[in-house]
Amino acid sequence: MAAVSAKLVKELRDKTGAGMMDCKKALAETSGDTTKAIEWLRQKGIASAEKKSSRAAAEGAIGSYIHTGARVGVLLELNCETDFVARGDLFQGLLRDVSMQVAACPNVEYVSTDDIPQDIIDREKSIEMGRDDLDGKPEQMKVKIVEGRIGKRLKELSLLDQPFIRDSSMSVADLVKEVAGKIGENVKVRRFTRYTLGEGIEIEQVDFATEVASMTNS
Repeated sequence: MAAVSAKLVKELRDKTGAGMMDCKKALAETSGDTTKAIEWLRQKGIASAEKKSSRAAAEGAIGSYIHTGARVGVLLELNCETDFVARGDLFQGLLRDVSMQVAACPNVEYVSTDDIPQDIIDREKSIEMGRDDLDGKPEQMKVKIVEGRIGKRLKELSLLDQPFIRDSSMSVADLVKEVAGKIGENVKVRRFTRYTLGEGIEIEQVDFATEVASMTNS
């Protein structure tokens, strides 16, 4: 892939409304040719997806996914602008894919990093600041290291930041943008719930040797 300048990326972003990373990738894939990069973005359904993101998405659908063995289940709400689009194959396919993604990512708890409560962020910072490997390091260095670790940790909790399970070269956010571009509407993952069989149930653990001894004594 060819290296591209920040100026060229900005120009493409201004023309298409696509995300910065999408523009950078498009230019790299097309050797810096802006015209071809625009075509590449359109083929991927990304161009203008960002501009659609400000429009209200009050329609949509709630989808479900039950993993093989019926031990993990997911309910997910995906929004768009019209009921007509919500019934379409592209939208329903995205709903299934993202629901499956949630089932495959047990550590994911929030739709995006913006949804993570401040107390969770503060707790993670406190944990990282107390790591033994930071002992003796200058305070400014500690802060930078912790910021990097926190950023990584928050992304681990965010659904939209996960690599898409069907194509790890793109994130779930990229997938949503791609579908939004293809259907011509704003598309948003609003919320989800994951159910794991037996989660939260306390099971009494009995030591086998103790159990045999009690049976013998009786």
